[in-house]
Amino acid sequence: MTVFLIRRTLGAIAVMWAVATLVFFMLRLVPGDPIAAMLADAAGPEAEAALRARLGLDQPVAVQYALWLWNALQGDLGASIYGSNQPVRTIIAEAFPRTLSLALLSFVIAVAIAVPAGIVSATRRNTRADAAVSLGAFLGLSMPDFWLAILLIIVFAANLQWLPAIGYVPMSESFWGWLEHLILPAIAVGTAFSAIIARMIRSSLLEVMKADYMRTARAKGLRERAILWGHAMPNAMIPVITVVGIAFALLISGAVVVENVFAIKGLGRVLIGGIQARDYPVVQGAILVISAFFVFSNLLVDLAYGALDPRIRYD
Repeated sequence: MTVFLIRRTLGAIAVMWAVATLVFFMLRLVPGDPIAAMLADAAGPEAEAALRARLGLDQPVAVQYALWLWNALQGDLGASIYGSNQPVRTIIAEAFPRTLSLALLSFVIAVAIAVPAGIVSATRRNTRADAAVSLGAFLGLSMPDFWLAILLIIVFAANLQWLPAIGYVPMSESFWGWLEHLILPAIAVGTAFSAIIARMIRSSLLEVMKADYMRTARAKGLRERAILWGHAMPNAMIPVITVVGIAFALLISGAVVVENVFAIKGLGRVLIGGIQARDYPVVQGAILVISAFFVFSNLLVDLAYGALDPRIRYD
């Protein structure tokens, strides 16, 4: 296991370096000049050259890359080239907890809906309950996040006035304020996620329940509940865990639309703003954090395999 962890960690670092390098050079290929966009027509060539030199954009791209990579290895992701030159670390440190909070709450809501729905659908195959779950999963996958978010705002914020429509409150200030501001966006994000998990649980459970060891367990006189939770679920969860791990990582970068609807300045919104403004340091830092989350989420999925199935060993 130790060798596996070391090998995967080194591989994760290599993937993050490759992603960061690719993003660095591709940003320089995007049409448009951030200096020209910042100054517009308000300054002459001298001011433009001075600002370019101050930001280090007058140096060759290879030199810029080497300096950025060296600083990144020391934990310095640079500073935004707009506004007050706020450090990228500060921007990400403010935005990432918001996106992570939204992703975690969406994940909890999705699992709370999907697990019982998937089990009912599989254990009551071809019944009305199975049809209802399948219809709900189809609707959940079909509804766009932003449409459901707007619908939730109209019903629960505008008409009923039960929950706030926009904004974010840190958990450190108020747990209930944090929950009130995130429950609607979490439902909007988690609905499609729950539909995917429910369908995956149903499919995997139906496959497992055909196995010989399931018939043997019934022949031994075990109760259906013991068979379901002791034999069927652990074996059915391997493909489910794979989907859950990938989808959870996607929540970190995929919640940008819902963040915009609810005016939550999370990591996705910061990334989109950086791309639109051609703020190189912000985009590079945000992509690096997102790629790290993807890579280490996959590592956690691999470790979960061994915990769920004793037959899986990492040599």
